[in-house]
This record gives sequence, C-alpha cells and structure tokens, in this order.
Amino acid sequence: MASPAAIDLAVVYEHPTWFEPLFQALDRRGVAYQRLPLAELTWDPAASPPPAPVVLSRVAMSSFLRDPEHPIFFAQALFDHWQGLGARVINASALSIDSSKARQLSLIARLGLQGPETRVVHRQANLVRAAEGLRFPVLVKADIGGSGSGIVRYDDLEAIGAAARMGSAPVGVNGVSLVQEYAPRRDGEIIRVETLQGRFLYALKVESPGETFDLCPADACLARPGAAALTMTRFEPPADIVDQVERLVQAAEVEIGSVEYLIDDRDGSARIYDINGLSNFVADPLSVLGFDPHEALVDWLVEEIDRTKSQGAAA
Repeated sequence: MASPAAIDLAVVYEHPTWFEPLFQALDRRGVAYQRLPLAELTWDPAASPPPAPVVLSRVAMSSFLRDPEHPIFFAQALFDHWQGLGARVINASALSIDSSKARQLSLIARLGLQGPETRVVHRQANLVRAAEGLRFPVLVKADIGGSGSGIVRYDDLEAIGAAARMGSAPVGVNGVSLVQEYAPRRDGEIIRVETLQGRFLYALKVESPGETFDLCPADACLARPGAAALTMTRFEPPADIVDQVERLVQAAEVEIGSVEYLIDDRDGSARIYDINGLSNFVADPLSVLGFDPHEALVDWLVEEIDRTKSQGAAA
C-alpha cells in the first residue's frame, strides 16, 4: 500500500473481511490506496478534506446487524461533505436507494417494471389494514435490511394482527416496514444480476433449501455460523431482463451493485424485489464465473483515478 502522501484512492468500508479480495486486486495492480474503516472515522464539517481524489464507498446496509452504532447515516453525511469539497465518491449516490426498500419498489414501479405487491407503513397498528387485499402468505420486511434480516412470514390476518398487537413485527432502523405478498420462488431459485457502471457484469442463479432469505454469495457470508447452504451457478438472463436491470441501476444511480429477481411460481412472472448498492462478488469466482470481477472493478477504478487527475490538472 502506498504512503499517505501518494494516495489516489480511499476505500471506505465497515465489514472487516468482505473486501480482502478487492484489496488484493488493488495490490496486484499497484494502485496507491488507503483503507478507511468507518468505525474509526470522525470528521469536521468545517474542515476534513477528502482523503483522496477518488473515494470508493463499500457501505453495507447490513451493518446495523453487526453494530448498533452502525455507520449508514454517518456515511451518507460524510460522503456528501467530501463531494462538496470536490472528491469523486464512487457509489455514494447508491446509498439513497440502498437504504430504503420502499424507495426501491417505488422506482421499480415508475419504470414500468414488476415487483411484489407491497404496502408501506410506519406504525405497527397499520399492519393489518396494509395486509388487507393482499394474497396470503405475506412478508413483513424492515425497510433497511441486509443478508435476509428483518423478514417474517405471516400466513393470515390473525397472525399479522397478533404480531401488530405485540409490536413484534419487523421494523427498519428508520422506523419503516413493508407488507409484501410472498412470491414463491420457482425451483427455489433467485437470480442475482451484478452490474458495473450501469451495465451487466454477470448473473448468478442462487438456490437455497427451504425459505431462507439470506442469499449473500460472498466468501465471508458463506462462512458465517448458521449461514444457508447455497448453490450458485453462472446464469445468462434473457435479454429483456438484462435491459430492465440496466435501466433500473442507471435510474437508481447505482454505479456498482446488483439487482435480484425471482420467477413467481404462481404465474411465471419475473419480479424484481431488491436493489443492492453493495456488491459482494461471488466466492471462488474463477470456478463459478471463469473470471474475477474484481479485476474489472479495478480496471474501472484506475480509469476513474486517471480521469479525476486529468480534470484536476486542467482546472
């Protein structure tokens, strides 16, 4: 890693091990970068210059599961500060959409795409009213989730009403919940489509036993105690799905991220249900994909560093 005086790139992250493959790829390419764990950062709104001309956001929405003092909203303010001082903060724009499933589903609908039937509430007392008219079973989801957290299935109005009375249904750390029709996954599969620069990078078919909602494909996720046993294979989505995904990430301003969809076994429709502003690339990518997507990411980071330097020299 380069000395601080020569830093071109700062990687800002929360999870202690998820990004080792990225750091290794940066080391192989000789990129002058700095690791910045969010847990160690403070900043001065009247000062605190950007740590590098280019900053890469690797903020995970699931961070609240690991630390009640999570950095989600801290990072949003910090990136806005650095951008105001002229830094190129890659994927900072994704935080707005990544931090709200309700916002994601609204965008999906505005683009004319199909997601699960959903109602949004901010009070447990409204859960039953929100569920009326939906097909059961339904899921109640936290608006900010991660790794399948904050999702509970309810099979009828009585069950969701009991949860509402006890105040036990999932609630996001922002106080918002979603009531959503449970769409059974055809063949127990979901498709995760990874994108870079708003374009298709690769897709995975992810199969899991039972009804687990934790479908993170990265090494660190799969190694967690109690993690679901997942089967992941490379998949080529139909051209119309690729087009939908690219339209969606471009509209959401997700520069590096993924979109997940499933085939609803009730009617065969493709339903987009999640936008991820943080991509954990698949474990063992050479075996699964035949290439390492970190190399494509580093190629782009080097281009952004060179472009940012050129703009700075011309200013």
